[in-house]
Amino acid sequence: MIRENQRWFNFIMVLLDIVVVAVSLSVSWWLRFKTTMFGPIGGHLPLQYYALFLIFAVIPVYLILYFSFGLYKPRRTYKTIFSEATQIIKVNIVAFVVLVAILFILNQPDFSRIMLFLLGIVATIFGIIERFVIRSFLKKIRSDNRNIKHILIVGDNDLAFTFARKIRNNPYLGFDISGFLGRSNRVGMEIEGSKIIGSFSDLDYVLENNDYDRVVLAIPLKYYYKIDELVESCERVGIKAEIIPDYIRYFPAQPSVDMIEDIPIINIRYVPLDDSFNKALKYISDYIIAIIAIIITSPIMIITAIAIKLTSKGPIIFKQERIGHHGKPFYMYKFRSMRVQSPSDEKSEWTTKDDPRKTKVGEIIRRTSIDELPQFFNVLKGEMSVVGPRPERPYFVEEFRKEIPKYMVKHQVRPGLTGWAQIHGCRGDTSIKKRIEYDIEYVENWHMGLDLGIMIKTVVKKNPNAY
Repeated sequence: MIRENQRWFNFIMVLLDIVVVAVSLSVSWWLRFKTTMFGPIGGHLPLQYYALFLIFAVIPVYLILYFSFGLYKPRRTYKTIFSEATQIIKVNIVAFVVLVAILFILNQPDFSRIMLFLLGIVATIFGIIERFVIRSFLKKIRSDNRNIKHILIVGDNDLAFTFARKIRNNPYLGFDISGFLGRSNRVGMEIEGSKIIGSFSDLDYVLENNDYDRVVLAIPLKYYYKIDELVESCERVGIKAEIIPDYIRYFPAQPSVDMIEDIPIINIRYVPLDDSFNKALKYISDYIIAIIAIIITSPIMIITAIAIKLTSKGPIIFKQERIGHHGKPFYMYKFRSMRVQSPSDEKSEWTTKDDPRKTKVGEIIRRTSIDELPQFFNVLKGEMSVVGPRPERPYFVEEFRKEIPKYMVKHQVRPGLTGWAQIHGCRGDTSIKKRIEYDIEYVENWHMGLDLGIMIKTVVKKNPNAY
């Protein structure tokens, strides 16, 4: 029944996407040709040309890309819309390039490229809204025990029970644990709201007399020799077996899988910014934001530079070696906020709240984070990002990597002016262990929405540990 519903659901999704694309093109056409906000109109093709292009080019291109980017796959296990939103953004970027190429091949110089650019923006916004509404509706009906998939778990160990507990605690997934298969002496026991309904040897009988949507194998490593037999039992009745590997306990984070021909390679740490598109998106946004920030804050930086020069001896800009992306050193720029000191003192001393080394101007610019503004030039050089884990000095990196597990994970992305740890108050002389926990959480869960939220909170939220 669920499989049949999924086919109908995908058909409805395709129809809705066609409507959204058609409406998006109509809105883009109206913005371009019925308003003057995007420049003079001049000569342009009649509306029917755009309608034909919609039917024979735009809709087919979008549907092919939606299928190619996995936007019609079931997404029960996705907790937020961000992963799907990212795919929709990718679709619209690729669609714009493809449609412009089609116009070039058709030799249509009068077809409005501005309208196509608007289509990409409008279709992205409408597409994300459409998917958000649909996913919210599905989560609601699944939480009300409708559109439920029934799962049989083969296993009666901690791994099986942990999986069942997570299913039970997240009703939006729309899964129901119909029962467990375990050791014969445990049959009849109730665990996590479901019973052990039979032993491992009963799998064939249980599958033939019940209708399950999924069978999950969660057995200890020492019983893995039975996997072939269990998988064959599932396939005899047309159900795909899914395996939760017992060695998942050794994974420190959400894993991802690469393929070398037919051999899967499990990456034990998933880093979204390893993806080429995500990396390019973040780099472009960093570059644009850095240029805008430098222009906007240039009066503040000029005044700060003059104040530093007039009130204390030494350079205006303080350069200090930090450890960046992939452990590579670079020189980070700051407005000098302390008296000039020896390199050996700089290397190993930590800034404290009432640090006597600070100048009068330094006290103000550190408290307001104005001293960090020159780091936008580090961003332009590609050494830093606007958002990311804060970089540390080589001396402290060597110390912390010995004392704190996973400390070096933060270096898998470019360091930032601000970060997930900083907006949670982990700045200055605060817990390094807690800071690293936030940094790793950022590294493993990055998306553009997270960066935007961090930037907004950095601006509006006062940090008591900024000194």
